[in-house]
Amino acid sequence: MVEWITTNGLTDYAKAVAFMEARADAIYAGQAEECIWLVEHSPLYTAGTSSKIEDLVDPDRFPVFDTKRGGQYTYHGPGQRVAYVMLNVGRRGHDVRKFVQDLEHWVIATLDQFNVKGEIRDGRVGVWVQRDDKPLTGLGPAEDKIAALGIRLRKWVSFHGISINVEPDLTHFDGIVPCGITDHGVTSLVDLGLPVTMEDLDVALRHTFDANVTPLK
Repeated sequence: MVEWITTNGLTDYAKAVAFMEARADAIYAGQAEECIWLVEHSPLYTAGTSSKIEDLVDPDRFPVFDTKRGGQYTYHGPGQRVAYVMLNVGRRGHDVRKFVQDLEHWVIATLDQFNVKGEIRDGRVGVWVQRDDKPLTGLGPAEDKIAALGIRLRKWVSFHGISINVEPDLTHFDGIVPCGITDHGVTSLVDLGLPVTMEDLDVALRHTFDANVTPLK
């Protein structure tokens, strides 16, 4: 059984990390069930293990947290659903690459519930949508990022996870180069013209999880 927790309001980031670390240890020890925790944060930037300091464009804009998750700089804030995944990867195939692909497929299936075609791109972490309503770029059709992904493993238990933009202030991404990508933008479900609520997204996340993430063995 996976325990699903939804926290209303804004969750303190440092406290969230402390919770995840403790829960991951408890899962490894067999003292707690796996957990998916749905939260929102106050505006902040996080730095992954591949972050480059030059990608922190405006370091004084919001608090910046160093984290040992994979990836580069990302933004969290109100209107963005963060799903922290504390799952036993060792018992879900013992394959980190496959686990990350599972999370990507989970996000894509969730977006499909709202008729949004999410796609992954080689060399670009996260989930992207093609913007046929925007002018062509030198690289072809315009594409915007709608979801980010970054995990950390401790004793084969994951924490950190995914974030999906429902209705955040997209100008808040201007303080960083999101995930090191300069040639594409950022979007949200509401920016795409869809009146999706956080509750709508939460229902879709739960509905699509089992069919896309390798089950426990």
